[in-house]
Amino acid sequence: MKRLLGGCGILGVGVWLSVTQGNFATLSSSLPSLSAANLLIAVGTITMVIGCLGCIGAVKESRPLLLTFFILLLLIFFLEILFIMLFFIYQDEIDHYAQRDLKNGLQLFGTEGNVGLTNAWMIVQTDFRCCGVTNHTDWFEVYNASRVPDSCCLEYSDNCGLDNPGTWWTAPCYERVKDWLNENLVALWIFALCTALTQILGLVFSMTMFCQSVKVETFYA
Repeated sequence: MKRLLGGCGILGVGVWLSVTQGNFATLSSSLPSLSAANLLIAVGTITMVIGCLGCIGAVKESRPLLLTFFILLLLIFFLEILFIMLFFIYQDEIDHYAQRDLKNGLQLFGTEGNVGLTNAWMIVQTDFRCCGVTNHTDWFEVYNASRVPDSCCLEYSDNCGLDNPGTWWTAPCYERVKDWLNENLVALWIFALCTALTQILGLVFSMTMFCQSVKVETFYA
């Protein structure tokens, strides 16, 4: 039941973000659909479906549904562990790929049909007080000139990105975001541990009910 309610909540937040923050999309050029809203919608839908299977299986004491719930939950648990291991093993390669992909995304800034990406960069640079992926000079290749978007300016004004570099943020956005994640690492690990604990409890309870239903059927057989 908790997984079902949790899935509904995540799905609801994802839909709300999609409706209210539709212009805030991804910064990635190769994964244009990988926005926070779409990610939450996908996770919420999967969680809700799995939670629904477990809930119905528990109420009806259906062995096929309980077993399906157990297998799906176990598969997701192992995939999460695998992704975490791969992330730490290939962290340098992931950093290199992410920076290259983000720099490619800069070329789409301000172009037709890329309002989401443009707004995303403006929000990131304004909120994190940074400019570019690894340096403010990343924008020079986009404009073919020594200028940056106005969101890079210490004090925003129209066409302030044409002024001298002394009026721009110079901190790289990629490092700023990584520093922010490191500052909130404890909260992220607590969330991950709570999620893992919930999944383990779900596995234990579903298998316990499955075994009990087998014993009951064997007893009456």
